[in-house]
Amino acid sequence: MRVDDEYKGVLNTMTIMDLPTTASVKSSGEQALDAARAQLAGAARFLGLDDGLHRMLATPRRSLTVAVPVRREDGRMEVVQGYRVQHNVSRGPAKGGIRFHPATDLAEVTALAMWMTWKCALVGIPYGGAKGGVAVDPGSLTTRELERVTRRYVNEILPLIGPEKDIPAPDVGTDEQTMAWIMDTYSVNAGYSVPGVVTGKPMTLGGSLGRAGATSRGVQLATQMALGSDPAGKTVAVQGFGKVGALAAQYLADAGMTVVAVSDASGGVHRAAGLDVTALRAWARENGSVPGFPGGDPLTNDELLALDVDVLIPAALEGVLHAGNTPGVKARLIVEGANGPTTPEADLILADKGTTVVPDILANAGGVIVSYLEWVQNMQAYSWSAAEVEVRLADLMETAYGAVRDLSAERDISLRQAAHAIGVGRVAEAHGARGLYP
Repeated sequence: MRVDDEYKGVLNTMTIMDLPTTASVKSSGEQALDAARAQLAGAARFLGLDDGLHRMLATPRRSLTVAVPVRREDGRMEVVQGYRVQHNVSRGPAKGGIRFHPATDLAEVTALAMWMTWKCALVGIPYGGAKGGVAVDPGSLTTRELERVTRRYVNEILPLIGPEKDIPAPDVGTDEQTMAWIMDTYSVNAGYSVPGVVTGKPMTLGGSLGRAGATSRGVQLATQMALGSDPAGKTVAVQGFGKVGALAAQYLADAGMTVVAVSDASGGVHRAAGLDVTALRAWARENGSVPGFPGGDPLTNDELLALDVDVLIPAALEGVLHAGNTPGVKARLIVEGANGPTTPEADLILADKGTTVVPDILANAGGVIVSYLEWVQNMQAYSWSAAEVEVRLADLMETAYGAVRDLSAERDISLRQAAHAIGVGRVAEAHGARGLYP
């Protein structure tokens, strides 16, 4: 049986047994967790894992839900939910970002932690997967309120994190300042400075050169490896012009590609001859969003996804490519800058169309790779140059991409199936080597 058929069988089984009658019943996080479980099930069948090991890999090691009180500037008290999930620690300490987003829930964080486990194993770094989040809109908070939320959340998850246990990093809605507050909160409780407790920190607190744009650089490298030829003149559209999408667009433009469209949550802009990405990034910083940029014509997110381009990069949130809009996708290559942007149903549609998809656990792995490099520097109290970081990042990305490409060709399976087979297989191997205690 073809692995594609196995994947369809898993998806059909989940549709009957687990999925609701209408997609609107489940939150986006629950849909992401369904997708993560379907991908794991396909890999488990491909690898021939027994049911017990499959269940173990599908179940998070630890899941914590906390209440985070927020004292607003006007004296009001609000309470929001916070989460930290450690999916697997068989290969090393847990690693994963912290996101601040109003739609964040336990299911979403669990799915993201699971994907992080496979991602770390795929690119060969000694981490397990984790993820955290707070269900809050950071844009609705003042800087002081944001600091209070961060420090209180960290205080609640303090028993779980540490440089040898669980190392957070920035994600949606968080940045290096958030990481600085986390490091300080942890260090105050420890009684001494612990820079290795987080990555993605400011340089002055032990951050690494190259970390800020690492995820974007990884997307660029993955895109060029997937194209397999000179990228000059290839057209690209970027959905999600945030800290990943904006720099990815810049790096691809610098490599000679023509960025014809970008969008963010407020809308997008299009210019067939190519956008001035440098000017657009400056506009977005000054105005807070993409719409209104004078160097192109307005378009919606849905219109961007349907553009006839060589490369489409979804770089925002999960589930943006689904059964409802994927039939209209014309891009020949999709490189996933976001986590889980393509649903399993959309994956099958894209496969039938002959569209190549570079999966998230490979394409956006640049961030966790340089996070690992930052952590190593912190643990050694030694810093590398930007050039050294770039070389190490490129080497790990190229090695992982080569392994995925080769397995995909050898077994006639998609890049996603190959990536999950490698990542899940390495974690399963680690479980086998360690054994089960007691």
